Amino acid sequence: MSKRCYYEVLEVERTADDGVLKSSFRKLAMKWHPDRNPGDKDCEHRFKEINEAYDVLKDPQKRAAYDRFGHAAFEQGGMGGGGMHGFGADFGSAFSDIFEGIFGMAGGRQRGSGRERGADLRFNMEITLEEAFGGKTAQVRLPTSVTCEVCSGTGAKAGTRPKTCPTCGGQGKIRHAQGFFTLERTCGACHGRGQVIDNPCPSCAGSGRTTKERTLSVNIPAGVEDGTRIRLAGEGEAGLRGGPSGDLYIFLSLAAHAFFQREGADLYCRVPISMVTAALGGEFEVPTIDGGKTRVKIPSGAQSGRRFRLSGKGMPVLRSKQTGDMYVQVTVETPQNLTKRQRELLAEFEKLSSQETQPESSGFFSKVKEFFGTGAGQA
Repeated sequence: MSKRCYYEVLEVERTADDGVLKSSFRKLAMKWHPDRNPGDKDCEHRFKEINEAYDVLKDPQKRAAYDRFGHAAFEQGGMGGGGMHGFGADFGSAFSDIFEGIFGMAGGRQRGSGRERGADLRFNMEITLEEAFGGKTAQVRLPTSVTCEVCSGTGAKAGTRPKTCPTCGGQGKIRHAQGFFTLERTCGACHGRGQVIDNPCPSCAGSGRTTKERTLSVNIPAGVEDGTRIRLAGEGEAGLRGGPSGDLYIFLSLAAHAFFQREGADLYCRVPISMVTAALGGEFEVPTIDGGKTRVKIPSGAQSGRRFRLSGKGMPVLRSKQTGDMYVQVTVETPQNLTKRQRELLAEFEKLSSQETQPESSGFFSKVKEFFGTGAGQA
């Protein structure tokens, strides 16, 4: 009986890409799997067909040969094929693609290199609000793993090199066929690295790295906020046996400031003023975050809690030419520890006060009187 076209077997067009091929193969393999159709010889034959077709079409070279020569490319004297492949062997090579997608076993056929990426490191740094305003270059000292200088990161003693693991053949994994299933486990001899070291480097004990204290320069840009993260690529822990280094992450925190509170790019401060200044008006000086100072004018009759905005006196916006504002909030301070004369003057002032001089309190107590008066009349 002549073989059917592989594209027909997989129910795809000749222009189908790898994704379409794989999707169709999975669907058909599940449908015609012998375990789902016990005792059905036709299903077993169809499954072999599907398995053989996918094994050819998933390989770019085999697919090119098949597109040009058809089945003749894999017959005796053809392109080096072997006709219908053995059912058990092909199931291990082709049907394992299903488990790669379902169980995350991708990469099982890749040779182990023995190299592993180093871990990422975290360093917490506290800076002042002034440093966040102007930016700075900080020096960071931290102990970390670096590539061993004696063996150049190979982990092997000078004059020797790691060799391919004889147990797994450099794959880093060992396969076991159980019936229709092929299972993989990490090689216990090389721990998944694919290489073993008979003569480890005495300096690093075969790891390819040693611990050393390093000093790094960190550029902190102006305008950083609390919690800002700065990444230094490749400055983390060195990789095992010459693998790439991890990254270093600097996490910034801002120390509490004695005068300012920050909200985004804006700064806030509270300034107590005397009752006389609030009543008559005046002015005072306040510091600014850039180290200077500026004057704030208070109009007469200023109430406690009033805010005055100083445009452009706040924090710079990170990686921008914009700048926030500064807000000065005044609080009117009630006099304490008064002398006898001061009490007399305040009492006299109270007698001379009217609704015009204290409209808010006068209006409030007028409403209170009306409220109780109305309530009494209704009662």
